[in-house]
Amino acid sequence: MSPSGARLEALTKELRLRWQQTQEYWVDAKSREFEHKYLEELFASVDRAVLVIDQLDKLVLKIKKDCE
Repeated sequence: MSPSGARLEALTKELRLRWQQTQEYWVDAKSREFEHKYLEELFASVDRAVLVIDQLDKLVLKIKKDCE
């Protein structure tokens, strides 16, 4: 995995952990709405982005190798 993808994944993991901690204290309809409206899509988008970053990293490495 590329350094950028790994960093994005690590930061997202930290956000997930912080959100879980927040949910211990913020338990109501608004917290569920916030999670559904913002975090679910964010986490899904980050997962997709990490895959794309990894694919792009592999492509760039291949291009560099082909140009040598």
